[in-house]
Amino acid sequence: MSRAALPELPSRYPLGAMLPSLYAADDFAQRFTSGLDAVLSAILSTLDNLAEHFDPDLAPADFVTWLSSWVAADLDPAWPEPLRREAVRRAVELHRLRGTARGLVARLELCLGVRAEVVDGPGATWSTRPDTALPRASDVVLVRVRPGRSGAVDRERVVALVDAVCPLHVTCAVEVLSGNGD
Repeated sequence: MSRAALPELPSRYPLGAMLPSLYAADDFAQRFTSGLDAVLSAILSTLDNLAEHFDPDLAPADFVTWLSSWVAADLDPAWPEPLRREAVRRAVELHRLRGTARGLVARLELCLGVRAEVVDGPGATWSTRPDTALPRASDVVLVRVRPGRSGAVDRERVVALVDAVCPLHVTCAVEVLSGNGD
């Protein structure tokens, strides 16, 4: 991220106007302070709008990339800017849901624009009697994916994202459906 002096950005607080009357008419002092105004205008503008810099919807695009590092949002540089902003906005929610079926579905929908469903294999049960049969459990969690807002489903990207966010002790299989009710 880089913030530079913006010559076209006027200072809201020109230093020349704040000088004592002795220097107000001094041409050198006014030119010197106007040079400082050009350098400080970007800093003062940033400070005046600091709260907006922490809002992913309002922050400058390069600042959104920096914000993503603060909230550990893995942004793909190929994503369009609105998607990068949405990923930063929802990062805390997605971290809270990490390792859950709901979290996997939310991440697939956000990052790849697909509709997903997780068919969880392992089961759980309880009983008041000893020696109750255990539930049938599948060793594989099935992730069904259908086209969403992104159009066609890129299976390789889905598999890569599922592998990246599924817990290591869980085996996931991806099934891509055509989206026409199958």
